Amino acid sequence: MARVRAGSLEVEYQETGAPDAPVLLLIAGIGAQLTSWPDEFCELLADRGYRVVRFDNRDCGLTSTLGRPTGYRLTDLAEDTVALLDALGVPAAHVVGSSMGGMVAQHLAIDHPDRVLSLCSIMSRPGDPSSGQPRPDVLAATSAPPSARPDEAAASVVWFQQLVGSPGYPVPVQELRAAAELAHRRAFRPEGSLRQLFAIHDAADRTAGLASVTVPTLVIHGEQDPLVGPSGGRATAAAVPGAELWLVPGMGHDLPRPLWPALTARIAANAARADQVHRAEAADLADRRPEAVSG
Repeated sequence: MARVRAGSLEVEYQETGAPDAPVLLLIAGIGAQLTSWPDEFCELLADRGYRVVRFDNRDCGLTSTLGRPTGYRLTDLAEDTVALLDALGVPAAHVVGSSMGGMVAQHLAIDHPDRVLSLCSIMSRPGDPSSGQPRPDVLAATSAPPSARPDEAAASVVWFQQLVGSPGYPVPVQELRAAAELAHRRAFRPEGSLRQLFAIHDAADRTAGLASVTVPTLVIHGEQDPLVGPSGGRATAAAVPGAELWLVPGMGHDLPRPLWPALTARIAANAARADQVHRAEAADLADRRPEAVSG
């Protein structure tokens, strides 16, 4: 892992894949560290020809916050992401966001279209109040106060993951606990998760803005997602002209290991469509360029 100064932040990030390959940027959800994108998942994307960049959002993991911690918006997280691309010398990237990360990715595509080559929004929503609402028991669970004790914190995470995870692809309890304990050892910042939650609640409806998105767009959503209901995925896809919607049977609000090959294949195929468009545009521009006149 590495650290880079991005705007006013010190951002922790990690890269997987060839350094000269097209960049595929992964944006994590609320309180989720870059490790929430598993190594093997990133390697599968890298094997398809991409330089995969994952990072800790502001207030999460090992990335800093800005001076005295105060409230901020999803648009600020999008600006942080642009600053990271600038710091890494990346003019534009294929952008993939999960849950809150999908909302940030949507803002990027709307507000910074020149920095987004393709968009993949996973288990997210466009922000209108009628779509993607959580199941009542899950909504109540999100307000449970976190414990600073590692064993209690890990148990709480395991319980919540079992509540929102994929019923068609259950994860063994020991695997959930190991991941929770690793994340707690790496960083424990519940106050940051709370500020990110406020940013989601305060966000504007992005539906109208998404109508301006022209890059190839893939929307992935679990048919049994209890945290962000499947209507959130449908609404996102309906808002983006030409977007592809994949509603995944048996999938909840997680990325189950058995689906990694299919998920990464779909993400890479969406990115490849954008790469083909850019190659075609470059070839067309070359054909139109007048030949230099000598003499």
